[in-house]
Amino acid sequence: MKRFKSILLYSAVVLSLAFSAGAFIKVEAASSAIQAPPAVGQPVDLTYAADRALPAVVHIRYLQNSKVQEVQVDVNPFGDFFDPFGFFGIPEGQGGKQRRQVQTPKREATGSGVIISADGYIVTNNHVVNGADELTVTLNDNREFSARIIGTDETTDLALIKIDGKNLPTLPVGDSDKLRVGEWVIAVGNPFSLTSTVTAGIVSAKARSLGANGVESFIQTDAAINAGNSGGALVNTSGELVGINAMLYSKTGNYSGYGFAIPTTIMNKVVDDLKKYGTVQRAIIGISGIDARNYIDDQKRKNNEIDLGTNDGIYISEVQDGGAGEEAGLQKGDVIIAIDGRKVSKMAELQEYLANKRPGDDVKITLLRKKNRKNINVALKNPQGNTRIMKEADMDVLGATFREVNDQEKRELEISYGLKVTNVTGGMMKGRVNKGFIILNVNKKPMKSLRDLQMEVKAVSKSDEPVLHIKGIQPSGRIDYISVPINNE
Repeated sequence: MKRFKSILLYSAVVLSLAFSAGAFIKVEAASSAIQAPPAVGQPVDLTYAADRALPAVVHIRYLQNSKVQEVQVDVNPFGDFFDPFGFFGIPEGQGGKQRRQVQTPKREATGSGVIISADGYIVTNNHVVNGADELTVTLNDNREFSARIIGTDETTDLALIKIDGKNLPTLPVGDSDKLRVGEWVIAVGNPFSLTSTVTAGIVSAKARSLGANGVESFIQTDAAINAGNSGGALVNTSGELVGINAMLYSKTGNYSGYGFAIPTTIMNKVVDDLKKYGTVQRAIIGISGIDARNYIDDQKRKNNEIDLGTNDGIYISEVQDGGAGEEAGLQKGDVIIAIDGRKVSKMAELQEYLANKRPGDDVKITLLRKKNRKNINVALKNPQGNTRIMKEADMDVLGATFREVNDQEKRELEISYGLKVTNVTGGMMKGRVNKGFIILNVNKKPMKSLRDLQMEVKAVSKSDEPVLHIKGIQPSGRIDYISVPINNE
């Protein structure tokens, strides 16, 4: 009998353990279906990401030459009369204005950039290159190249430049939409001219807006970003580019815990547009808005009772006359809660989505109007109020290469500036301009730098008369006048 009881007790224990194990397995299976937590105590290895990123992140040196500019100044009607005690104050309105020439100082600065194609296309910030007369790019292996600007976009603070190279190291572009708050990232750049610097941190927030004018949907990170990091790479642990470092938030001008990067979802569209059209094709709804949460808080501070039917979304504060939104039937007071089925709770999220659209694209807006849900289709327009694609030609359409004239050529030809044609490969200049021709003026504007020519080509391509009227010197020394039409198709 005792033996029978022992067997029965043993069986009960085994059965109970079996049920417990089964329950444990089910619980574990359910937990793993949600998401298994990372192994405790296992550090994140960022060496792979750094190895992939460092060769593709470049140092950019910016140079703006000293220039003579005209400025308007107030003129003292008493001339140079010495009045140390201010007895003879100038009565209001009796002074005058005079235009004077001043010499601007030479400016130099540095920043960073990321090579995104083996043939030399580099993404950086607009504020790193805008206004430069010369751009010098230094690679991680110390090779140096002169760069030219393909296009810039002040609204997103992005720019595309190019160097002439082959088989250059590149950084693969990842999907910034897949980034998660808390995910590890590295920032790679050249702060304070310390080349090839890597700092690490996490994604602190997404779709962050800082309240400035422009398209803003920043990735916020606590990876250290300082002066010189601008235009550098924000990289995930897989070694993929997920953002272009743009700015830091600091009261001192140096890193204090916050850095911001432009996501690749915005970068990809800007780069594609600059390559194809020379300018960004911006599609807009034609509204002004504020985050619904901020609008509600503002109304409460004014002791106004408010019920929008939601705390998430974009409150439309104004609908522009003649804009895409007005034509589609959007109204002031509507709250946008989704676009093309994608939930939006902040203005920055809406901006990021629209940054990937072009004029003429259709989007479906889901909104609440007096707490009633509606779907409205909107045909997006450009800032000019139509659906046309805006184009700017780049110097590539000329089919030639150029350099600034050297000191010896200046002395021999008795000129102070000019651009020499070093090769003609095709394009608009083939058959019109020969190798060795020196360009002095284009459309009566002096050509002192490659940027002067580049800016004139872009300006002319958008004009009613897309022609370059060139004055220059033939290799024989003869002054000649040549017209080169710009075909941007």
